[in-house]
Parts: sequence; structure tokens; C-alpha cells
Amino acid sequence: MDFLLSQNNLLILTVAVTAVIALALPSILKGKTKTLSVNQAVQLINQQNGLFVDVRAADLFKAASIAQSRSLPTADIATRHNSLPKDRPLIVVCERGRNSIAAASKLRKLGFDNVFSLDGGIQAWAQAGMPLSRKS
Repeated sequence: MDFLLSQNNLLILTVAVTAVIALALPSILKGKTKTLSVNQAVQLINQQNGLFVDVRAADLFKAASIAQSRSLPTADIATRHNSLPKDRPLIVVCERGRNSIAAASKLRKLGFDNVFSLDGGIQAWAQAGMPLSRKS
């Protein structure tokens, strides 16, 4: 009798753990931000009319930014996200590619489905020899 009871407990525990994983997995996978290389980002811009969203501070954006990118500092995402199109892929850019992942996650939580992070940020863009726009 003790053996059956132990087997039942093991079976119940296995079913419970499997159910929790099955329920949580879609949320976990959806929460991950896909990163793009510079070349992949350029392809996305050209083929799917993507948009670069620069989440660095305004002074850094003015000093050097990707042409036709939009400035939306991380601190302003919650209040200014409505200015972004939901029907275009968004490629979030920061200085080195770290802050853009968190910013892309915020945008996803605000209803933007097609959001990516530029791997290596603006520094990777510059190192690849891609043009930067400088505003005075």
C-alpha cells in the first residue's frame, strides 16, 4: 500500500510540474528578445520597412545616430510609445546592445509584437562601417 501511495505522489508531482512548464513556456519564450546583427538589421529595414528606435539619451542621439532612426529614451517609453508604429518591425538600439534588450521587452509588454534588439548597439553599427547621422 505504501508503494502505491508513493507512486501516486510521484505521478501527481510529475503531472503538476509538467502542467506548470506547459503553461509558463509560452510566456517565457515570448519574453525573450531576439537580437539582430548589423547585416540582419539592414535586411529587415530594407525588406520589411523596419524602424530603428534609439533608446539612448537625447544628447547621445544628437551626437551620432542611425539615419532615419527615432529617438525614444528608455525613461520615456511608457509615456511616448504611442508615437511608434505597431505595424512595422522595430529594431531597438542603445550604446552597446545591453539596454536595448530591456527596452525591447518593455515595448513588447506595451503591445508591440515585432521588436528586436541590435546586437552590439550603435558601437557595432559604427564598427561595421555603417553611416551615422550627426545632428547639431
